[in-house]
Amino acid sequence: MMAPLLEEEENYIRLALLLKGVSPRAVRTFFDKEFPPTYLPSTLNKNYNTLNLTSVNQPINGFDCLPLPGETTPGPDLARIKWYRNILAHHDSNTMPTGDFNTAWTNVVDAVSRLGGVPMNQECQELKVKILDQSNQEIMLEIKQSQEEMKELRRTMDIENSTIRENLRDLQDSHSTLQTEHSSTTKS
Repeated sequence: MMAPLLEEEENYIRLALLLKGVSPRAVRTFFDKEFPPTYLPSTLNKNYNTLNLTSVNQPINGFDCLPLPGETTPGPDLARIKWYRNILAHHDSNTMPTGDFNTAWTNVVDAVSRLGGVPMNQECQELKVKILDQSNQEIMLEIKQSQEEMKELRRTMDIENSTIRENLRDLQDSHSTLQTEHSSTTKS
């Protein structure tokens, strides 16, 4: 049996479950309101050449930045979820400090609740206090193993990069030496 999770490991898992489990369904709920599934094919066919099918306004700073706290319309909420998913995807450890977790959790849950309604909010509240069982610990173990593999790959890449740079310098030195020797030979 695995050791119990540390609080910061639990934070990471809870946020991952929120962002990868609950938030996509909230986005789907919003999308289905905008484009009811029964009318989606005809809407897509009718607007085939249009890139923007919806009236969702982008946040003040665009979709690639964390929206301002006061921006609570669907566009900023979608950007907010995207922002935190990217943070989690590029996170280099399997832990999250409690302060960062609380901020991210509040921002994502608020966005999920606005997009998905009361049922999604309730699901988020349950997830925050859910006891993380063995299956969650197995997921955590897989994450840890993947991170160790990535660290090893980075080390290997760094070593290979250093070797390539050294070989390049040697080649440049050899080339320079050959040019010098060639010049002195042709002058003689």
